[in-house]
Amino acid sequence: MLAHQRARVKVPATSANLGPGFDVMGLCLSLYDELSVEVIDGPDEAKVIGEGEKDLPVDSNHLVIKSIRHTLNYVGASASGLKLTSHNRIPHARGLGSSSAAIVAGISLARELVGSDKLSKQEMIDLAGKIEGHPDNIAPCILGGATIAWSNQQDHNAVRLNVNSELVPIIAIPEYQLATKQARSVLPQQVTREESVFNISRTALLVHSLTQDLSLLFQATEDRLHQFQRSEVMPKSWHLLSELRRNEFPAVVSGAGPAILILATSEYADAVVNAVNKIDPEFKVLALTVDQGGVQATSEN
Repeated sequence: MLAHQRARVKVPATSANLGPGFDVMGLCLSLYDELSVEVIDGPDEAKVIGEGEKDLPVDSNHLVIKSIRHTLNYVGASASGLKLTSHNRIPHARGLGSSSAAIVAGISLARELVGSDKLSKQEMIDLAGKIEGHPDNIAPCILGGATIAWSNQQDHNAVRLNVNSELVPIIAIPEYQLATKQARSVLPQQVTREESVFNISRTALLVHSLTQDLSLLFQATEDRLHQFQRSEVMPKSWHLLSELRRNEFPAVVSGAGPAILILATSEYADAVVNAVNKIDPEFKVLALTVDQGGVQATSEN
């Protein structure tokens, strides 16, 4: 039984890893897709405006509709037909969590249709993580701020960090895309103990830096596990990243790439934008803020 026939959602982009926190750390960004759904008589249909409008399915194969139906089934509800309208601004296949945003949007829309008391945020994280396969982008999308995510054989979990208000996330977005599957395919199956210890220390420092002391961001974003290893499949992005770090800007690959995230502060945000434009003007640069609240959804009768 549905409590509502219509729902709306505003779902944010996210950046995972943040350098050393591979498959663990994530950050919620002020760049959004906005979607609405209506229960109708007839087959499922989707209208996509913006990113992916020429490529995404317009029927029940749309990831948001699939996530809505998966969630409805999870809570023991159903809907005859769904009419989805999606205004997409999050770039696809750039490492900014577009698929996680779609999954979270679907879960959030379904949650509003049945009543928000039917699904807790922890259940949303677990459900979304099981659909996506890993929770590093899911967690900040739902909780906002910065997050630490982990999984076991049964479920997916996450906690939220209160990020220093002076943090200014800047993303540099190339025109080319890179599939996550391809970016993961070049990673080694084994790493050394030295590499593991290095990344553990930097990830711990990153938690401290994001919440307490932004002056340590450059050291805290060092990585030995996955970024250089992906350089061959994103050479332009790797060049930009290397040049930014040579100038001691805390730049990292955003998720699986190829977008680059620079964790700046208000003091040198303009300098970062100017540096990116000078190194490679083909990258689109956006100075954002940290979204502290995560996905926002409302229902309508």
